[in-house]
Amino acid sequence: MTSPVTGPTTGSATGPVPGSAAAQRTARPRRAQPPAAVVGMALAVLLVVSVGLAVTVGTSGLSFHEVWGDILAHLGLGGTRLDRIDDGIVWDLRLPRVLTAAAVGAGLALCGALLQALTRNPLADPYLLGISSGASLGAVGVLVLQIGVALPVAAFGGGAVSLAATLLIAGSATARLDPSRIILAGVAVSACCGAATSLVIVWSSDGDNYREVLNWLLGSVAGSTWHSVAVTTGALALLGIPLAFAGRTLDAFTFGETAAASLGVHVARTRWILLGASAMLTSALVAYSGSIGFVGLVLPHIVRLIAGSANRRLLPLSALLGAVFLVWADTLARSAFGAQELPVGVVTALIGTPVFAMVLMRRKK
Repeated sequence: MTSPVTGPTTGSATGPVPGSAAAQRTARPRRAQPPAAVVGMALAVLLVVSVGLAVTVGTSGLSFHEVWGDILAHLGLGGTRLDRIDDGIVWDLRLPRVLTAAAVGAGLALCGALLQALTRNPLADPYLLGISSGASLGAVGVLVLQIGVALPVAAFGGGAVSLAATLLIAGSATARLDPSRIILAGVAVSACCGAATSLVIVWSSDGDNYREVLNWLLGSVAGSTWHSVAVTTGALALLGIPLAFAGRTLDAFTFGETAAASLGVHVARTRWILLGASAMLTSALVAYSGSIGFVGLVLPHIVRLIAGSANRRLLPLSALLGAVFLVWADTLARSAFGAQELPVGVVTALIGTPVFAMVLMRRKK
């Protein structure tokens, strides 16, 4: 029997029949999520503790008190300076590397969360727009062909050119950018830059620079200096902080462009600005760290499981978790095998792959 108002007797216009299987699924209580402020405070404390501990880890045999005594002496807060060699290990090698890893991890995770929301694609990451492959091509050109340009400048330039090519292909000379077109254009540009990089390596690389090229392509923050700390943290402050507070605008995109426009969002202009800012931030970070994968892909999904999918929470929490994760991933890469150091991109892939698989299985359940 069918009613002209409510339809079949098995349901109604306002919802499932009470007691039915559909009603039981609808009434199933959601898992309580901790307040975003609590999660953010916990991650901030964990980040400070992680930096404090990671800088003391290494093969030199220095104790916690010796390391932090040297750092405090440099900061003029007391403490005791170590001898010249140990002081160089702590102040010129370890601390800049840990701080660079924190800045890079925060920026990549933030850009990954933003791009996943902006393109409505859960597989989006900071390298979606071809930025990583373009930066790799620029860096390899400097390392292999001995072009007279600083490596970070060449990497940033390569990433910027790749972004421009991706947006040009996706935009098709119009102001409107469709998310699916952006993804396909990014894949095409990445494939082209990857082929060009391989060609340069095969034809011009030799034993002296092949290892350096490989480490850069796999991702590494080894060799970080206070200059790299200044650039990465400066880029994170200049571009990352405004992006982290763009969550409310991104929430308007949840139900599509029409809904966002009805809420007063200028869709095309907003998408251009957010894409451009995230691409510039990624280029600045990749220029000093190489291609580090899985940070921007996996960590936003973990944050969603903990604190929900509202972008006003997701973006800043992803940045904090990304900083903590990459600090410990790099610490593992440089200390797990003694004097033999791994590129941090290898560690993030080894950790990120099973974690991403577990996240997908959990979301399916």
